[in-house]
Amino acid sequence: MAGRKGVAAEVGHGAQKPATSARARKASGSGDDVGAAELGRRVADNLRAKRKARGLSLDDLATSSGVSRAALSQIETYKSTPTIGLLWKISAGLGVPFAELIGEARGAVSVLRKNESSVLRSLDGKLESRPLSPVGTTPLVELYELRLAPRSSHKAEAHARGTHEVLVVLTGAVRLTVDGETHDLGAGDSICFPADRVHVYENPAGAEARYLNLIAYER
Repeated sequence: MAGRKGVAAEVGHGAQKPATSARARKASGSGDDVGAAELGRRVADNLRAKRKARGLSLDDLATSSGVSRAALSQIETYKSTPTIGLLWKISAGLGVPFAELIGEARGAVSVLRKNESSVLRSLDGKLESRPLSPVGTTPLVELYELRLAPRSSHKAEAHARGTHEVLVVLTGAVRLTVDGETHDLGAGDSICFPADRVHVYENPAGAEARYLNLIAYER
């Protein structure tokens, strides 16, 4: 689709990012091979289908998600680049797991290869998130690998009401702030917290940190 832009593989807010070319995706051999254009198509199709299945107009979804009608229309028609921050708001407004907006339906038994994962990055490149659970595995749980650069932080959007996260530190450290309380954890430590409010991940150390991030939705 000439002239259109795909969904940026980005975490957070910011400007649009051009879609990755097919040649570049083929050469990279990484989780980015899916490409921004393909991810954008998935989001546009999934958003339109799920909104209509719930009998919601664009105005209805704008009210429940806090994302403007114009922005939702641009995303559905594959003409703009939503950030991860916007997608979290939309998924909360629809009442669906985040992964259902970015993935394709799979069978009862599914395998997610490393080079098939849609790696998502922050606008500043400090945070990287890679899905570890195939879409459709369960509507209640998602699993991600997070990588956070040295001495950097990321402010995450509040998720749908009742959502919880379990964060396990694999390597390095994390300083997690929720509701004004800060918790410092090292390798092997874990924490469970309500994710339906703004929360901040910080890596206070001088080396990259890796975490497992499990997101559990309310039944």
